[in-house]
Amino acid sequence: MGRASLYILLVALLCVAVTTTRAQQASNVRATYHYYNPAQIQWNLYTASAFCSTWDGNKPLSWRQQYGWTAFCGPAGPRGQASCGRCLRVTNSATNAQVTVRIVDQCSNGGLDLDWGVFQQIDTNGEGYQRGHLIVSYQFVNC
Repeated sequence: MGRASLYILLVALLCVAVTTTRAQQASNVRATYHYYNPAQIQWNLYTASAFCSTWDGNKPLSWRQQYGWTAFCGPAGPRGQASCGRCLRVTNSATNAQVTVRIVDQCSNGGLDLDWGVFQQIDTNGEGYQRGHLIVSYQFVNC
């Protein structure tokens, strides 16, 4: 392979990497809250009737309780089973408060459905509770 061919291949791979990275984050996303109450149900995904329990319900307790929980139906990123167990860094757009959460469920609101405890952590000015939702950005991160 010639030098020009290697250069073209490298540029193509970088373009794919940038596109993939962009597809793994979104801004101006609506985040509502849901009462999973993970501590009260011993972090049991089956008890929560979470979509991802099919694949992640038997994960060790330490894995299930490492991060707060969220349902995911955001505009960018993997869907369905491919999103299960992945982590997001969620930032409240109004206050810049951040939290890392694990995807355990699906939703249909076009954004996120954060566990109530997680929602409270980043609703540092109380406006999200008053409106019933936050406007956030999220980015997929390694767990």
